[in-house]
Amino acid sequence: MISEPELEGGWGADRPAGQERPGEAPPEEGGRAAVRRPRGPLVWALAGAVLASAGWASVPELRDRYASTPRIAYRHAENLCRETGLDTLVKATAPVMTRHPSHRKGPAVDWAHCEYFTEWEKGGTSYQMQVLVELHKKADPAVEFGQGPGLVPEALSAAAASEVAEVPGLGKRAVMVEAPAHISGPRLKVLDGGAVFTLSVTWLGDVDKGGGTPGPDEDAVKAAMIEDMRALIGGLRK
Repeated sequence: MISEPELEGGWGADRPAGQERPGEAPPEEGGRAAVRRPRGPLVWALAGAVLASAGWASVPELRDRYASTPRIAYRHAENLCRETGLDTLVKATAPVMTRHPSHRKGPAVDWAHCEYFTEWEKGGTSYQMQVLVELHKKADPAVEFGQGPGLVPEALSAAAASEVAEVPGLGKRAVMVEAPAHISGPRLKVLDGGAVFTLSVTWLGDVDKGGGTPGPDEDAVKAAMIEDMRALIGGLRK
């Protein structure tokens, strides 16, 4: 219950020492009145400026962190065989008999793979075609592009490859890698941001030996690989 002095603004003589009457100025200190000023807008403005400057100081670090993250403009395909039938390449080689898809999603790389086998006849030539799509989410694949073993390690490593030719008009960079003499078939690799596309073709058979079936037109095979790769890249783009 509020007492009468409090209602009327009175202040008893028995108040505790050091307490002033409401509205009463504090005692003088050193000849000047000690005035307690409320924190005005200027104080908060200065505090905000300090915080803002600290935030801008961290911007280069954030920018560098995001700059090192590869750009991925393509979607992951759980069944890559359904995304492309390699129609142009099949016309240049032989009909596909079987297809084997596989894929995996990981913290650093998502990959999808499809392996194609064509029909084979005795005395003829059979083909194996492979497509691999890698989506690198952390490390930039441009650093080691074209240096890895690829789909056929013993044939397509950087040391074994006999020739590498740049292919214009595909992704950021594309190369056609010629296989060494003991392995038949080229490999096409395309780099675009964090995505790496690989298409390889190998063929087996008694090619030009003892009256066997002549080998494929390699220039036609390479042209078909480029066309099918262009179609695959366009189909997977987000």
